[in-house]
Amino acid sequence: MGVRNVIFDFGGVLVTWRPQEIIDSFYADPALRESVRVHAFQHEDWLEMDRGTLDEATVVQRFAARMGRPEAELRALFDHLRASLVPIAPTVALLQELRGRGVKLYGLSNMSESIFAYLRGRHPFFGLFDGIVVSAAVKLLKPEPGIYEHLRERHALDFAESVFLDDMPRNVEAARRLGLSAICFETTEQARRELTAFLGD
Repeated sequence: MGVRNVIFDFGGVLVTWRPQEIIDSFYADPALRESVRVHAFQHEDWLEMDRGTLDEATVVQRFAARMGRPEAELRALFDHLRASLVPIAPTVALLQELRGRGVKLYGLSNMSESIFAYLRGRHPFFGLFDGIVVSAAVKLLKPEPGIYEHLRERHALDFAESVFLDDMPRNVEAARRLGLSAICFETTEQARRELTAFLGD
């Protein structure tokens, strides 16, 4: 089908992203688990951190104030979160395989600049990408159309020659509405099978 570009989401596709497991492995108390879920991970401030309108230090302060917990504890939670972002080995292997076939690789992720800097500094496979757009750097979030358009314009991509992998259905649907073929990532093997139809032999 003439696909020459594969675009990867990061969290849940290339590195593990399991918020409830992060919370549960940091807090034993059920009330604290619920508090951090509501007042941190599912709070609007988290989205604004990913959008790049709030920095991590400010978000930590706000989380601590809402939860009535020490800021040092919330900083430790963020360190724990970063350590939990472990590469998904089969997807890294797929990335390397695609690079070996001459496919152009791009990243499109909702992520804070501090967390992305942490990941990029530790995992050489980020160097395989021809271009990366992180939400916080461009002040846009998936599934907003603007972030897809930014990726297209910045890297001169033809969406008719591209396919996008993301684990969130709303982000997949948004891509498709813009004419970008997309696969809803569940497992690497499932994504590989669906990619085959786009890439051929």
